[in-house]
Amino acid sequence: MTLDNECMTFPEVMAQLKAGAMSLSSPMLYALTAPASKDVKQFAVEWPGLPVEQRLKIISILAEQAEANYELDFNALFRVAMVDPDGQVRTVAIEGLWEDEEPALVRPLVQVLKNDPVMSARAAAAASLGRFVLLLDLEELDERYSELVHRALAEAADDPKEDLEVRRRAVESIAYWDDPSVADIIGEAYQSADEPMRVSAIFAMGRSADPSWADTICAELASRNPAMRYEAARAAGELALKAALPELIKLTADRDREVQLAAVAALGQVGGQRAREVLERCLRSTDEALNLAAEDALAELALGRQPLDLMVVDGDADLDDEQQEPDDEDDGDD
Repeated sequence: MTLDNECMTFPEVMAQLKAGAMSLSSPMLYALTAPASKDVKQFAVEWPGLPVEQRLKIISILAEQAEANYELDFNALFRVAMVDPDGQVRTVAIEGLWEDEEPALVRPLVQVLKNDPVMSARAAAAASLGRFVLLLDLEELDERYSELVHRALAEAADDPKEDLEVRRRAVESIAYWDDPSVADIIGEAYQSADEPMRVSAIFAMGRSADPSWADTICAELASRNPAMRYEAARAAGELALKAALPELIKLTADRDREVQLAAVAALGQVGGQRAREVLERCLRSTDEALNLAAEDALAELALGRQPLDLMVVDGDADLDDEQQEPDDEDDGDD
């Protein structure tokens, strides 16, 4: 048996998996991280021969650990598992690639979105393509991928025969695209008779960075649906909507904990004197989760002001706070 403080090699881990291991110790995880080319080839040969229950368990562990520990990199293994015979394994593998921005991943994800017979895998691919839409928008991905990605997502979002979950993820992902057609896609999603699609439309409004959605987002802050209030709070934060401050402040006492914490986070993004006061009050709360959320939000608020603070030169060090800090009179909420 391997002790936790012992080192292992990639082949040794594979031998244990072939012997039926259903868990991964710390040495096993580190042996699998950032594998060499020969190790990836071994994995590709031996992985399909493991029982499906074991493959799903192991790939799930890898995905969870990669998210929890930035030192771990299993992307090469996730790419192999993307073509696993089992749909659940393919889904988890795609989800595990959430930080992988390699252009070589674009075409395989599009193929999964278009052709995979398992709904969860198609939905995961649609969600995963969102970061490549953002990279295209930021001009950090070759423009030759633009039509491929945008068309695949637009077709999935507009396909009435496609599963709702896949269409939702496609709408959310394409929202990053700075194109007039995206507003139509989001608007149509918001008019859907399916409430989950309408929730995704609000999510997409926040991602779009389009202030024309401000009134819609503010209205949904008072929705009866907690999921809608949650996404509206997030969207209001992403768009830094000053008009949303009164409702966001109310939502810091929402009966739904996720909505409450989303509202606190949004206040840090919106900023202003009233937001700061409410966050400072939350910071004094005995509710640990609320306290921590307020601490993060105040840090976000301070970060948002940093560029102005950095403009203060050494010679102005004796200026009073009112002169050094911008006025909050434009909040419109006094």
